[in-house]
Amino acid sequence: MPSNSQAIYMGIDPGYDRVGWAVGILNQKFEVQPLGYGLIQTSKSATIFERYIQIQTELAEVLVEYHPASAGLETLFFSKNTKTALRVSEARGIIIGELIKMGCSIVEYNPVQIKQAVTGYGQADKKAIEKMVRLQLHITETKIIDDTMDALAILLAHSTQSKLEQKLK
Repeated sequence: MPSNSQAIYMGIDPGYDRVGWAVGILNQKFEVQPLGYGLIQTSKSATIFERYIQIQTELAEVLVEYHPASAGLETLFFSKNTKTALRVSEARGIIIGELIKMGCSIVEYNPVQIKQAVTGYGQADKKAIEKMVRLQLHITETKIIDDTMDALAILLAHSTQSKLEQKLK
């Protein structure tokens, strides 16, 4: 675990079906070191409210385990499917509420900002993002679900922003 002086950062890819999460620190070289990452997978057969409870409960467990000081959260992009967009928006509200309850500051990033921070190109595709996430975080695990990979990318974007702010101080 990190020393008391090292801030723990978190990246979250919100959803109501799956929520990707990743936590890490910046080492002395200002490189991101992942501490943990995973997926909150809800059951399609559960009611939407049971799914929200599961997201809240499992996210709270992650927050208690890692105590992130700051979280990067992907903004909601507008979907043609209004019902899906509303459900994701509601899940984001639950996620934001849980982060606030734990005293975690929150910064939102849109997909272009995340792609730019991770690959240097705001229109990068999923393969390019995954390649750069794996290279920068030294991840060799073969199969990582997309939502978790997205959370790792958000963690990198958020940590990069924090790194720039620290260097400017």
